[in-house]
Amino acid sequence: MLHTKIICTIGPASDSPEVLENLADAGMNVARLNFSHGTHDSHRNIVEKIRLLNTNREFPVAILLDTKGPEIRTGDQHMKLITGTQVRVVSDPELKDERHLFVDYPHLTEQLGQGNYILLDSGLVKLEILENHGDSLACRVLDGGTITPKRHVNLPGISVKLPGITLSDRKDLEFALEENVDVVALSFLRNRDTVLEVREMFRKRGEQIKLIAKIENQEGVDNLEEIIQVTDGIMVARGDLGIEIDMEELPQIQRKIAYLCAKYGKRLIVATQMLESMMENPVPTRAEITDIANAVFEQSDAIMLSGETSTGKYPVRCVETLVRIARRTEVHPGVQFTENLIQEDGPEENQGKGRQMLAAAATKIARQLKVPGMLVITRKGRGATKMANLRVRGIPIFAFTESEKTISTLMLLRGVYPYLLKFDEDPELTIQNALRLLKKKQDMPSGISIVVVADIMTGEGYVNCLQVRTLPED
Repeated sequence: MLHTKIICTIGPASDSPEVLENLADAGMNVARLNFSHGTHDSHRNIVEKIRLLNTNREFPVAILLDTKGPEIRTGDQHMKLITGTQVRVVSDPELKDERHLFVDYPHLTEQLGQGNYILLDSGLVKLEILENHGDSLACRVLDGGTITPKRHVNLPGISVKLPGITLSDRKDLEFALEENVDVVALSFLRNRDTVLEVREMFRKRGEQIKLIAKIENQEGVDNLEEIIQVTDGIMVARGDLGIEIDMEELPQIQRKIAYLCAKYGKRLIVATQMLESMMENPVPTRAEITDIANAVFEQSDAIMLSGETSTGKYPVRCVETLVRIARRTEVHPGVQFTENLIQEDGPEENQGKGRQMLAAAATKIARQLKVPGMLVITRKGRGATKMANLRVRGIPIFAFTESEKTISTLMLLRGVYPYLLKFDEDPELTIQNALRLLKKKQDMPSGISIVVVADIMTGEGYVNCLQVRTLPED
C-alpha cells in the first residue's frame, strides 16, 4: 500500500461526481477546497458530492479547507508595465487613476522605501523602489508584464501589518464548523498566535478539526519552530514562499521543515507546482519527477496538487503519475529524520503515558518480524498518530476506531489506513474483532503475525500495551 497520501484541489476540472470518483480510484486521499476561489454554496456542493462518494469506498476521502488568508492585491485597473520604465505605486484610494498602480495595502509607503521590491502576479512582474515620496513610491520596472485586475502582491522581507485571521477567514472557519470538515489549512501564517486563536475557536464549539500551518513568507520561516509546536502539521506552500524568499533558499527551507516535522511528530505536506507542466501536457517534465521523488524521500505525509487537478487538462492522469513516482520511491529508505523524534510525552498527554515510546517499540518489532502490517486500536487517533510519527517504510498501519470523524482525519497520516469498528466493553474482544476485520478486508491468510497496540484491562484499569498476535482462522 502507498504510504504517501495524495491531496487534490477540486475545481471546474474535477468537481463532477464522475471525475471525483476517478480521482479517488486513482489514489486521491484528501480533497482540498481552495477558499481563494468559489463561494460557500459551490464548496458546499463539493462537500456533499464527496460525502456521497465516501458511502461506497473502503477508505474515505478526507476534506481539507484552505483559507484565503491575509493578502495584498492590485486594484481594478489594466496596466502594461514595460521593463526599464518607471511607475508610481500608491495605496491611497484617493490617488487611484490610470497613471498610478494601486495596491490595497494602507501601510505601503510607511513600511517600504528605496531598495525594497514589489512583486506582482505571482512574481512575474518585479518592481524596484527608487524613492518614497510619502504618498507614493517611485519604482523601476525590472521585469515587465501586463497587470490585470486584482493581481496578487508580495512584499519580500516586509513584516506586513495584516490580521492573522481576516473577516473573510472567520466566515470560512464557520463554514468549516458547519460542514464538519476534517482539516483546515491556515494561509500566510506568521506566528503561533493565529493557530492558538483558531484552535480556541474550534475548542469552544467542541470540535477537534486538525490545523495545518502554511509557511509562505519570511516571517513564517523565522517563527517556524514556535509555530510547529502548536499546529498539527506544516504545508510547504512553495508558490508564495518561493516569491517571498530568495529562490535558492527554498530547497533548504523545505528540508528544514521536513526535519522539524519529523522531530516534533507533525504532519508534512509538500505543495505547489508538483506537476505544473501537466496543466497542459499529458506527461511531466523530468525535473518534476525528481521533485516529487524528493518530497517522498523526505517522508512527507502528503504531496499536493493544485491547478493540476482543479483546472488542468489531465486531473486523473496527474494523480496516477504521483502514485507511480511515490510507489517507486518508497521502495528505498528516506531521510531518516525520525531518529530525532522527541519521545517524551507532551503536555497534552494527560493519559496513556509513554505512547510514543510504545509506538517506537512496536515499529522496531514489526520491522524485525517483517509483519505485513501493524494494528492500532484508537478512539481519537492519538495512538495511530504516534505510530505514523515513526514514518516506517513498507509496513502499513491499520487503525481501528469507532469514530467516523477520526477515520477521516487519519487519512492525512503517512501510511495509516483506518477502519470503523464498534468497540466492545472488553478490550480483548475489540482486538479479536479488529483482527477478523483486517483479515477480511486485506485478504490476509490465517496464522500470520500482526503487531498490535491497544488497551488491555488490568487490575489498575485500562493500560496501553504492545502485543504480537496471529490472524485467526476463518
